[in-house]
Amino acid sequence: MTAQIDGAAHPLVVRPTTDIDLGAWAEENVARIEAMLAEHGSLLFRGFLVAPETGFPRFGATVGGGGLEYTQRSTRRTKEREGVYTSTEHPSALSIELHSENAFQYRWPTRIMFHSVIVAETGGATPIARTDDVFDAIDSDVRDEFVRRGLRYVRNFGAGLELTWQEAFQTDDRADVEADCQRDGLTWEWREGDRLRTEHVLPAVVQHPALGRPVWFNQAHLFHVTNLDPQIRAAMLEAMPEHDLPRHAYFGDGGAIADDMMAEVRRAYDAARVRFPWEKDDVMLLDNLRVCHARDPFTGTRKVLVSMARASHFHEVAVPGAFEMAVPAAGGALR
Repeated sequence: MTAQIDGAAHPLVVRPTTDIDLGAWAEENVARIEAMLAEHGSLLFRGFLVAPETGFPRFGATVGGGGLEYTQRSTRRTKEREGVYTSTEHPSALSIELHSENAFQYRWPTRIMFHSVIVAETGGATPIARTDDVFDAIDSDVRDEFVRRGLRYVRNFGAGLELTWQEAFQTDDRADVEADCQRDGLTWEWREGDRLRTEHVLPAVVQHPALGRPVWFNQAHLFHVTNLDPQIRAAMLEAMPEHDLPRHAYFGDGGAIADDMMAEVRRAYDAARVRFPWEKDDVMLLDNLRVCHARDPFTGTRKVLVSMARASHFHEVAVPGAFEMAVPAAGGALR
């Protein structure tokens, strides 16, 4: 009942030999799914029957224990039902680069699931890459710098350029935001015009507990100013100081990350990329620590649902090298 796709070792394609509901099959084959995911890191369930309203949540409850809430948001999504969201609502003509879900946060899902409900007319694939392959592909001098210094993620909420803090934190109460920041080790500063600035220092690389080896687990390339179109970048830096950009990434000690270092990271992601076309009612399950994902531009209507499960955090995994992360309780207001 399994096959490889286009000769690639991942995702492993799981196909039924007869018409069968995915949720029901998953409930009877939990141990088998766990074993396949542990070996491959990514599974594509293709050709199963998926009940329109209940099939994907039932599958998620079986293999993930139920979907997590999408908190400290970085992108817009629509909540379809408890623990199930639309994929990132990003303009269809643009790509979303390969990334590990929520790796810029102290807490992140260890599993992420996708359900292809409506296949785009053209494009719209969800490429994936193994994060150990990305780690291996990065020039060792560049990689070692990230391992040693970690990352500092900076966000400025509001002013019409980034999500409002109310949308990102899903609350209108500043006290709730401060409690979340304190719990997860962010520093914060309330600014004029109902704006909020946060900073978060986290590792760039962690040890995968099952693989026993380091994996590239961060979102530096999405936060760094080089992720902007060059003309937009120039216009924004002319209009505001760098520290007021909606988001940016530095080394953990506050030092600048050179543009060519970010180019090397993106080259490594591209080298590790695996792409396949969606089919209707495909369901993909990823080990979020081991396999990152992206989105290609598309035309027509596309609908992919997402569910995240089994929360973990950076103090539950080993961090290679000398980088030391502060205990979250030490978080507080920016001075």
